Amino acid sequence: MESSKKEKIYKVIMLILVTATVTFMITSIGMYNYFVRLSDDTETIAKKLEIVKNELEKYYIGDMDTESMTETAIKGYVAGLKDDYSEYLTKEEYEELLISITGDYVGIGIYMSQDVEGNIIVVSPIVGSPAEKAGLQAGDIITAINGESCSEMDLDTASSKIKGQEGTTVELEILRENEKLNKTVERRTVEIQDSRSEILEGNIGYIQLTTFDEGCADNVEQYLLDFQNQGINSVIIDLRDNTGGVVTEAIDFAELFVKRGDIIMRSYNKADNVTLTKSNNTKPVDMEIVILVNEYSASATEIVTAALKDNEVATIVGTTTYGKGVMQEVMPLFDGALKVTTEEFKTPNGNEINGIGIMPDEIVEDNVDTEEDEQLQKAIEILK
Repeated sequence: MESSKKEKIYKVIMLILVTATVTFMITSIGMYNYFVRLSDDTETIAKKLEIVKNELEKYYIGDMDTESMTETAIKGYVAGLKDDYSEYLTKEEYEELLISITGDYVGIGIYMSQDVEGNIIVVSPIVGSPAEKAGLQAGDIITAINGESCSEMDLDTASSKIKGQEGTTVELEILRENEKLNKTVERRTVEIQDSRSEILEGNIGYIQLTTFDEGCADNVEQYLLDFQNQGINSVIIDLRDNTGGVVTEAIDFAELFVKRGDIIMRSYNKADNVTLTKSNNTKPVDMEIVILVNEYSASATEIVTAALKDNEVATIVGTTTYGKGVMQEVMPLFDGALKVTTEEFKTPNGNEINGIGIMPDEIVEDNVDTEEDEQLQKAIEILK
């Protein structure tokens, strides 16, 4: 009996040893194959780039900026993902992103774009900025910066030349309706206003939020408190053209209205594991809320819209939102950063957003041929 028991124990121990050995071998082979494959892939890329570099050095008649070429190669590699939101950011682009998050920068305070003909155009000066005080207007074409022609400049180059140390000035030559003007503009810290509030006729509060940057949820909370102190209990929050921003700010915003324990967002990682983000607010705002959205309301704005709609704490008015239901993580890399899509988010009820958008409770188109804001008027009508 004792001999039989020992034999069984021996067999169990051997089985464990054999299993452990096999597991170790399988794991070792798998890891070896992974690193060999990784090494092969990296070596292949390096060899291809080396061949191209050699050919260029042999035949190209111009100068080669290898640093710029390397950055462009990295950009192209990430672009090969064919993901609309993943990209490699250069140092300048990364700095621009940080500026958009923190909400202030040193410059003259203008939004710019570049048309199909390559013209650098002032979209609008920021309210209270040096550009506005210097008289720059929407539609002005910047033709020269500090005497240097803008005819062959891209938007990033023009932007970097306009920025500079606080207290210095920049000389701009602009074209306005066939008239050339010269403007000297002082550079200083420009605060980008993410929101504003006012009281509409009928004692209705109105808040416009243009982006979800740092501190915006605190600003909205203060507006709501001011309204409550004035006896206002109906509020319109305008999120039209708000393309998103910082996800944590969107969650803080949603928590102002969603009660403790209710879901704000469902997010899914690469392994399709779900994370439920729930509200911790024991005293959500007790006001009647209407949210205005349109086809340019995206990303963080859609997190907020979905949270307030599914939890039935607001009426959504406007047109179907953009449909950006994925989140990116920004990882500092080299002198720039890698922005990569890491999660998909869905509404609290589990509905998909990406590529679909969120349909409002009240669909109202804004007629561009009229001066009236039909969407805003519908929101006022609902609250009245």
